[in-house]
Parts: sequence; structure tokens; C-alpha cells
Amino acid sequence: MKERYSHISPLYFVLAAAIIWSTGGLFIKWTSLSGLELSFGRSLLAAITVAIFTRREGFGINRVTVLASLLYAALLLLFVLATKETTAANAIFLQYTAPLYVLILEPLFYQEKFRRRDLLTVIACVIGMSLFFVGKLRPQDVTGNLLALASGLCFAFYFLLLRHSSARTVNRASSVIYGNLLVVLLCAPAGLAVLPNLNRFDALAVLYLGVVQIGVAYTLFTLGMARGIRSLDAGIVGYIEPVLNPIWVFLVLGERPSKWALIGGAIIISAVVVHTTLKAKEGRRLITEL
Repeated sequence: MKERYSHISPLYFVLAAAIIWSTGGLFIKWTSLSGLELSFGRSLLAAITVAIFTRREGFGINRVTVLASLLYAALLLLFVLATKETTAANAIFLQYTAPLYVLILEPLFYQEKFRRRDLLTVIACVIGMSLFFVGKLRPQDVTGNLLALASGLCFAFYFLLLRHSSARTVNRASSVIYGNLLVVLLCAPAGLAVLPNLNRFDALAVLYLGVVQIGVAYTLFTLGMARGIRSLDAGIVGYIEPVLNPIWVFLVLGERPSKWALIGGAIIISAVVVHTTLKAKEGRRLITEL
């Protein structure tokens, strides 16, 4: 697979994953299932899907993969619970504090040069995201907001671990597979109890979230990470996910984004497009020089 798509910048795989991820909040809010019930079915289907897509790379595991699996399971479960406790907008915004942590930690972890363009891009994204939620961050949503912040911290460390040299010795999607299976085990009591009463809509929502929103998206994401994309670049491109969330809500539920959200979206999309384009050009120039 890597040879077949070797001419495509890995940033575009991450971008495609972020677009698919962006549909998750809508379905999580829309379904009548609780966070634990939904997580059981979604993670079970996601683990199966990713295992099928990446079966040729094996299912090896090492200490780094184990830690990445734990972080992945935590971020997944925390985000679903946060989305149920607070608004979907709050949950996704607070989870996407992850690139800010990566901005600080990545140079320490991998001894890389800190670039001014990285800081400017993250600042632009944070400003844009702030405009999305002018007057909407409610203090009473403390529990959900804290869960979302914890999910963002787990997301940041997960990004960083996917770049670790030990992660490259096994199928990097293994962390997604084992992480989802861990969620299945944790949520099994709630998930199995609701199965006899599962209606058609909830079943379809779980099917989409598991197979497409996690399975397909994380396969694309890990493919991009396996080809050497920096954790911060992946995090920055991932800002497309919270930008698109209100668009899906508008198209499906008819909720019109505020003018501040539209301005914020324009700022974020512009920053991500510029960053992606410059990074892709740098990659092509390096390949040409070699």
C-alpha cells in the first residue's frame, strides 16, 4: 500500500481522516445510546475494520504500542463521554488543545527544531476556534469540559508515540486495534445489555461510527503517520475536524452557524491550507533533490 500511494503527500491522508472524523460528533449526539453503550459497538466494529485493512502488516505489539493503545482507548472513551456531558462544540474544541501540547513536547521528545511557522499556524487555529465559541462555553459544563481536556492531552501523547522508532517495527495501526478492543472490554456490560433493544437508527449510527468514522479514518491517519509526517503537522491539519462539525450539523439538522463561526472557520481553513501546501512543496523539493 505504501508503494502504491508513495507519490501522495502523507498530509493528504491525515486531511482525509480529519474530514471523516468530523462527522462523529453529529452521530454521537443524534443517537439515543449512552456514551458507554455507543462506545462498545463503535469500538468493536472499528477494531474489526482496521484489522481487516491492515492484516498484511501483522498484529505485533511492543511496549510503545501498549502505551499508545492505552492512550488511544482513553482519548476515544473520554471524547464520547464528553460529547454526551457537554455540547459537541465544547468537546471537540477542548480536545483540539492537543496541538498546543505537541508544540511544547515534540521538540523535547524528538530534539527537533522549533519553527516560527508552526507557532503562527497554531495561534491562527486557536484564534479561529475561539471565534466558534464566543459566548458558548458554559461554566456549568465542568464535567464534560474536563473530560474533553483530558481527551486532548491523551491525543497529544498518542500523536507523539506514533512517531517513536519502536512504533515503526510493528503495524502502527495495532494501537488502534488494541485500543478499541480495550474500550470494548470496559464497555461490555453496558453494550451487551442494550443489544436486545437496539433500534434500526441506533444500529446504523453505530455501524457508521465504527466502520467509517473510526475504522476507515484511522487507517488513513496511521498510513500518513507511518510515512513520516510530524506530530505537530498532523495535529494542525486535524483542525479541519472541528471546523467541519458545525457544517454537518447545519446540513443535517438545520442549525445555522453564527457569523463568528464562519469567520473562525475561514481563518482555520486558510491556515491549514497554507500550512499543508507549504509542507507538501517542501516534501516534493526534498524528493527532487535526492
